[in-house]
Order: sequence, then structure tokens, then C-alpha cells
Amino acid sequence: MFDLGRTLLAAAERDPMAEAVVDGERRLSYAELLQSVRRVMGALEKLGLRPGEHLVMLLQNRVEMVILHWACQMLGVVSTPVNWRVKAEELDYYLDDAEAQAVVFQDASAAAVAKSARARAIARIAVDDASHATCRFDELLKAAPAEGAPRASAEDVSLMFYTSGTTGRPKGVPRRHRAERAAAFAHVAQNCYAYGERTLGVMPLYHTMGVRSLLSMALINGCFVCLGRFEAGRALELIEREKTTNLYLVPTLYHDLLAHPAFHRANLTSVRKLGFAGAPMSEGLLRRVAQAFRPDLFVNHYGSSEVYTFTINQNAAAKPGSAGKAGINTRIRVVKLNSTDSADLAPVGRDGHIIAILEGDESFEGYWKRPDADAKTLHQGWYFTGDVGHFDAEGDLFVTGRADDMIISGGENVHPGEIEDVLSLCHGVAEVVVAGVSDERLGQRITAFVKRRGEIDAAALDAYCRASSLADFKRPREYVFVAEIPKSPTGKVLRRMLVVGEFKPEK
Repeated sequence: MFDLGRTLLAAAERDPMAEAVVDGERRLSYAELLQSVRRVMGALEKLGLRPGEHLVMLLQNRVEMVILHWACQMLGVVSTPVNWRVKAEELDYYLDDAEAQAVVFQDASAAAVAKSARARAIARIAVDDASHATCRFDELLKAAPAEGAPRASAEDVSLMFYTSGTTGRPKGVPRRHRAERAAAFAHVAQNCYAYGERTLGVMPLYHTMGVRSLLSMALINGCFVCLGRFEAGRALELIEREKTTNLYLVPTLYHDLLAHPAFHRANLTSVRKLGFAGAPMSEGLLRRVAQAFRPDLFVNHYGSSEVYTFTINQNAAAKPGSAGKAGINTRIRVVKLNSTDSADLAPVGRDGHIIAILEGDESFEGYWKRPDADAKTLHQGWYFTGDVGHFDAEGDLFVTGRADDMIISGGENVHPGEIEDVLSLCHGVAEVVVAGVSDERLGQRITAFVKRRGEIDAAALDAYCRASSLADFKRPREYVFVAEIPKSPTGKVLRRMLVVGEFKPEK
């Protein structure tokens, strides 16, 4: 089986003049990308990086990040991208945990590098004019190109993601070349990508969605259009200018695109395929996106860093809330809550713990130096995702939330997603997140945090819920109007911040 270095070689041989990456005014064909990759590969070897060692990168989506990721694949170095917004103490943890031999950074992350004790002991490669460097990326591009075959095999580790670390320290997720390549192939197949597609490269390359977009383009000699930091107006400009053919985003970014004043003026007719992942999309937003783009394909992809694909629904708008059926490289089950027996299946229609087979082609094999995490999540050859959901009578999976997000109110288990879906269809609601707030009587009080897009108040929302199919015990007992819903850099809702009051109230 090919490793990823040979995957890039094949793309450059197949169509050397095809456009591989666009970053502002900078454009590289596959031949030019490969030449830059070989130079950086040679430079990293001279810096002392060897196969199996980790290169930590704190970069936004930009051409340098693309070159470095591919250089790691060619060299056999483990690409270890982390959020470029990290603080110094977080960076110390990443560098120490990964046993990193070098770090690459830009202006936005220079302060963290300067204050990091661990960074001072290793090579520090700066992009542009970032200070506190031992060498600069431009110097790497002047090195003699590395010759010969790629240094990695399909069995070597390609990259290591870090999980978001919502509970405790982030966990390293090492993934082999073969798993990364299988995931990229599945992404191409399940999203029906054609040769020469063009994608908006805005999901961060420290996130599984961003890396998948990059690798899938190489398989079809497509183009990765870099957007270093999401801004809806700029994204619309790039989609129109670069004739982007597909989008693969978290629901939050679709919401922001539709809400931008320039959306209805932009020519987005080149976009024919939509995909979303990272979080469920509310039924209200699902309908608005489908109506606005009228795509040929609208894919709900459900997966994780550990196992790229769990399930796929290629017609998301036809069955709102459904994550579909198992992807082509995996098997999934729903087992009874609080069970670690992979054969203890939950009944159809009954919520349970979603699990995925570890034998699947896209799967990881365990966390980096974290036997405690392995013991918690890996059982009988299955990965226990921490997600709650159920199969319907047609065998489609519905993901109802995280086990940790379950609200227990008055002794009843309530999943916030069901309530969010109902409220998202209310005309005056732009965004809504439901969470359990501590309550002396009920244990947790069901609270809806609402960002409004019209004139609506708590009484109207309560009346809307009473008139819906929502059971009375699931009805929110409190409505809080907020200026913005707090989210992570990748667009995931930070429910815990709402619960503890760390949000901006509506003025």
C-alpha cells in the first residue's frame, strides 16, 4: 500500500501542472509543490529530524503549512499540528508530551514560543518575520532538494492530532500512513469528489477535517484554497474567485456564511457539493443551507480524530438529524449506556453509547502514552466514542449528544439536541444551545441559551415548545438571550462556558 509521500509523488506525476494550493496570490502546481517539499525535506534532515520524531507546528492554513505537512510525510517525521492560539504553558505540554525535536511558528504564535521553556531547547523555525527563531522557513526553501524515495512506509505514523482536552489534558492521537490514506480515499468516495475538485481549505490543519480536505485533494489532483482564519466575507470572496466546487465545514461556519450581508450577492454557483461534520446541524439551519445552495450532494459526516468516519448520510436534508449508516471502512454499534460489552446492544429507538470497530481501515490504535485513556475508551476491540445515539427502524443512526452533555432534570434523562432541534425551527431563533444549569430542586434546570434574529421573547418560545411534539418534562424552564454562543476555534459549541456563565449577554 502507498504511504502518503508516494501519494504526493503520484499526484505530481499524474498531472504536474494541475493547481495544488492557492494562498492569496501564491499558487503552486503539483510539480512546484513537490519541488518545495523536497527542499524542505532536505533542510529538515540537515536540522537533525529523523523518521519517527515529531515536528510541532503552530500555523494557520497557509502554503507553508501545506509544504511542511507533505515534507513530514516524505521524510517519515510525525506531523504534529496544534492550535496556533496556544499559551506558553500549553505549548510546553505539547512539546514535552510529543518529545518534539523542532517547532514551526508564525507571528500569531510567536509570544507563546518566546515564553515556552521547552521551546528554547529545540530548533525553532519561524515563518515570515516572527521573532525568537533559530532559523526561518525561507531558508529551508533554499536547501538542496532531498533525493530518492520517501523515507516512510504505510505502517509508519503519519501525524498526531491532539484532542481538544475538554476534560483533563489533551490526548495525542497517532495515526499511521495507511489509516490516513484510507480516510482520504473514503472522503473522496463518500463525498463523490471528481477529478480536479477545488475545496475551501479553512478547517484548521490541526483538525481532522482540515487534513482530510488537504489529502483528498491530492488523490484527485484537486486544489486546496487556503483561508488562514475564517471570516465569512473573505470566505465568500474566495469561493467566488477560486470557483470552489465543494465545502466541508462545521455547522457554525455555514451559519456565518448565510448570515453575512454579502451572501446573496456572491456568485456561489460553482459549489455543488456540501459536507458538514464536527457537530450536529440543527434542522432549521439544515433547511436554510439546503435552500440557499441547492447542492447536488449534501453530506452529514460523523466521525472523530480517532476513527475518521463513523457514519455517512449523503442526503442530509432529506432526513434531518440522521447521521446515516456506517462508512465504507468501518462498523458501528449502539450499546446500552454504562455498558462496556460490545455485544450488549441497545434496542432500536433507544439511546445508548455509540461504538466503532478498531479493526477499521481508518482507525487509530490507541492514545499516545495514555494507558488510562485507552482503558477508558477501548474495549473488546471497539472504540467507545463518548457519544449517545440510537438506530431508527431503517438502520440510520441519530446522534443525540455527548454522554457528558446529558441533562438529568427531576430524575429524567434529557438530551439537549432534541430540544435544540425544536427551537431551531422557531422563526426568531438564530442559534440555540440547551444545557443543564444547577438547580436545588431539579438537580439540573433545562436552560435554553438563545441568540435572536428577530423579535421574540421567552413567553413566545415557551408557547412554541408547548405547541410542539416536545414532551413537557423536556421543555426549557429558563431562556437566556446571548449576544453570541461561545465556540471553540473549530466552531464547536462550548456548552460548559454557558453553564458556568462565561458568555456575553444580549445588550
